[in-house]
Order: sequence, then structure tokens, then C-alpha cells
Amino acid sequence: MKGKIFLSSPHMSDEGYEMQYIKEAFDTNWIAPLGKNVDMFESELAELVGIKSAAALYSGTAAIHLAVKAVGVKKGDIVFCSSLTFSASANPIIYEGAIPVFIDSEPGSWNMSPVALRKAFDKFIPKAVIVVNLYGQSADMDEILSICNNYNVPVIEDAAESLGTVYKGKQSGTFGKFGIYSFNGNKIITTSGGGMLVSNDEEKIKKVRFWATQSRDVARHYQHSELGYNYRMSNIVAGIGRGQLKVLNDRINKKKLIFEIYKVGFEDIKDIEMMPICEHNKPNYWLSCITLKENNKLKPLDIMEALEKENIESRPIWKPMHLQPYFGKHEFFNHNINNLSISEDIFNRGVCLPSDTKMTYDQQQKVIDIIKGLWN
Repeated sequence: MKGKIFLSSPHMSDEGYEMQYIKEAFDTNWIAPLGKNVDMFESELAELVGIKSAAALYSGTAAIHLAVKAVGVKKGDIVFCSSLTFSASANPIIYEGAIPVFIDSEPGSWNMSPVALRKAFDKFIPKAVIVVNLYGQSADMDEILSICNNYNVPVIEDAAESLGTVYKGKQSGTFGKFGIYSFNGNKIITTSGGGMLVSNDEEKIKKVRFWATQSRDVARHYQHSELGYNYRMSNIVAGIGRGQLKVLNDRINKKKLIFEIYKVGFEDIKDIEMMPICEHNKPNYWLSCITLKENNKLKPLDIMEALEKENIESRPIWKPMHLQPYFGKHEFFNHNINNLSISEDIFNRGVCLPSDTKMTYDQQQKVIDIIKGLWN
């Protein structure tokens, strides 16, 4: 792995904040699920984003799953979900036996299209709507909430990629009935794995904690009156998260710098466009993404293969859920009136570029030079 330039790898603090909390857990022999680090990670993150309550869980997927369960989704219910996302956004719908209906993106943010969402509401009244904040940029939550509130349908905000993003002065993940964050190894801060479910409904979060600890009733013996899950975060993992929270702003600043360097670096290549940034957003710039204009001589695969030859990691844009073999049978609502969806068009023309916060300026310049060289 020496010399490799990563897409987005774990980046521990230079100050060693994470090890301080891990050492405390070892010194107190609290090497288990739950503990002081878990409690403090929940309260510190809730305070950071300005919400009442949080539950630290095994993964972001577990957080989405319990959010779906907490809003009352049952077998046969319909749940709307962004199509341009990772499958973890949609899988929990299936876990509960519900039916996903996928919603296209809007071109201005790549996130859920209010236009397509209205079309979907004309045909279905869902049990919930899962909105994904893609690549660190918030969806247009005002428009989406206005539509959903009109039908009294709860919103689950999948902010797995957007911790620290601000939409009109408010932290992403705090707009819906529930918000979720991911701390997977590639996220802007990481605990190696893990997730957080947040809400202003403190009673629902208490219920989520109950489900996540195998739904163990208050009794001397092991008694279970409901189906439970082994979803709670460990005290060690939470210690890493507490340390990472201290450097979140530093990571956001570095991610923004990476985006700006790419933007300047490609400004003379007319065929390359940076991912659009909406005026209502102050994103965390988790990944810097580009799209190639139609009818140019190169394709995204040409860029990815050229970088791969130089031991540089890049990725395609997420393949939309409505194009996935498993989910393709489910309904999809398009932003446009023509056949090609916005999400499919972005997938066809897009590339996620190396956005690692440990990447040096010279390394990033190498990425830029390799890509620009393809046009010579």
C-alpha cells in the first residue's frame, strides 16, 4: 500500500485524541458494548449537531434500519428512497418487508428531486421517505419537507456522507423525524465502523436503544417481549469517535481545499465539470466528484484506469438503485419527462476523485496532471 493515493482513508488526529479515550477504556477494563465512551459520544455528537438525543450503533445501516422500524414501517408498506445512493440506504426497507419506490435526483445537487417526489406522491402515499445527502451536500430539505409534511409522512435523513454539512444554517441530519450518520472507514470522520441515529424524539431514541440491545426487558432473568438486534456500539469504537469529533472541522476544511484545488486545476478543460454546489449548502465536501460533458473523447473509465495504473484510487458515481439487478423491479419516478433519468446520467458521466485528507498538494497535483494529460 506504500505510495498509494486513496479515495478517502481513515485519518486519526495528530494529537492522539482517539488513543486517550481508548486507553481510558482499557485502564478501566470497559472493553464491551456500552460504557462511558458510548454515552459521551452520543451526547457530544448530539450537542455538535444541535439535536436532543442520539443512539450510537454498530453501523449506519443499523441506524437506518431502526429508523425505518421506529416510524412504524411494516410488511407491505411503501417507502420512498433516493435512487442515487449506496444500497445501504434501501436495504433496511427490505429488512422490514416493505416496498421501496425510488426517486430520481435533481441536477443542481444530485440529491432527491422534489419534482420527482411530487410525481411519486401523486400515485402513492408512503409510510416514510428516506432522503440521502450525497457526497457531503444536503438535499433541498425545505422543498422535500414541505411536500412530505403536506401528507403527514415522516422523513428519515440519510446523512451518512454529510456530517458537518450545513443547510440554511442548520446541521444536516437534523431535519427529518430521524437522521443517521455513518463512521465507516471512508467517511469524513471514522470509528472504523459504526453509526449514529439522532432525533428530537427522546422517547423514540430510548426505544431504539432497547431494540439495539436485543430488546432485553427489565427483569432479573433474560426476558424478551419484542424482537431485538445486536446493534449497539462498543466502548472502544465510541472512544475513537469522541477523538474524531475534535478534528471534524479540520477535516471539512481540508476536504474543501481539495475540492477547490481540483476546481482550479481543471478550469481549462472544458469537458470536465465539478459536482455542483448549491447556494443553500455549506457542504463538508466529503468526496470531490466530476462529470464529463457528453460527446467528448473520453469516458469515466478512461480516467479511472489511467489513475489506477499510477496506484491512485478513484471510483464511479453510485449506480442508481433503480438500475441495480436486485432493486430494478421496483418503481422509479423520473425528474425529467424523457427516458434518461438525472441519476443515470450522473452515473454514466461521473467519477469520484481521490479526496483523502492525508493527501499532499503534490499528490493531488499528480492526479490533476494525469487526468489533464488524457486530453493532450
